[in-house]
Amino acid sequence: MALGLKCFRLVRPAFSSSLAALTRPVSEVRLKTVSGKQNDHGQCMAHPAVPSRHFATKKAKAKGKGQSQTRVNLNTALVEDIIRLEEVEEEMKSVLEALKDNFTKTVNIRTAPGSLDHITVVTADGNFALNQIGQISMKSPQLILVNMASFPECTAAAIKAIRESGMNLNPEMEGTLIRVPIPKVTREHREMLAKLAKQNTNKAKDSLRKVRSNALNKLKKSKDKASEDTIRLIEKQISQMADDTVAELDRHLAVKTKELLG
Repeated sequence: MALGLKCFRLVRPAFSSSLAALTRPVSEVRLKTVSGKQNDHGQCMAHPAVPSRHFATKKAKAKGKGQSQTRVNLNTALVEDIIRLEEVEEEMKSVLEALKDNFTKTVNIRTAPGSLDHITVVTADGNFALNQIGQISMKSPQLILVNMASFPECTAAAIKAIRESGMNLNPEMEGTLIRVPIPKVTREHREMLAKLAKQNTNKAKDSLRKVRSNALNKLKKSKDKASEDTIRLIEKQISQMADDTVAELDRHLAVKTKELLG
């Protein structure tokens, strides 16, 4: 009995250490040195590592979502029997060019005669650009004149169109002559032009969405001409082209806004 108790006292430290190591989390398991009474040298007890599964955190997932996806670059010649991507690209570019032209002619700190050219005038005979029914000239740096002698019946409609153009203009009528005083360049005027630039950009984005939608609808009608994978790649190419154009629209808006507000 005494011999058994003595043996138990010698084994107990090692047994306790092993039990404690088994009950601790895997990440805390380390090599333990147990000193025996019969030997001055320590014994190393190594516990095998248990495999653990690592889960992605919300932060890591969010970072993954922000990474750019692989771009598609299809050979337009290979899919032209399904859809003419070059035509779709041209339509999208025309939306961008129209906005740039709009910025140049109508969203300027200094109002020029050319900025009134394409104001749409609604008449009983249809819609016309102002320069088609009136003669526009610069009387002075502070005044633009619009001579409506050729179409006097459209004078009232022209005044309404100029006033509602969003250019902060307040035209005055003298017979068949429309006088358009140029507003002073104030902070309020600059902010109004910046707001107009944003509105015009949003209209351009609406036009771009229509181009994209029309292209995708046309693609759906040609699904029997190609595999599902090919159709999916073309859809991605069209969306990619639209996204690139939106980025260009936003870039031009940022440049114009900085130009207006300083």
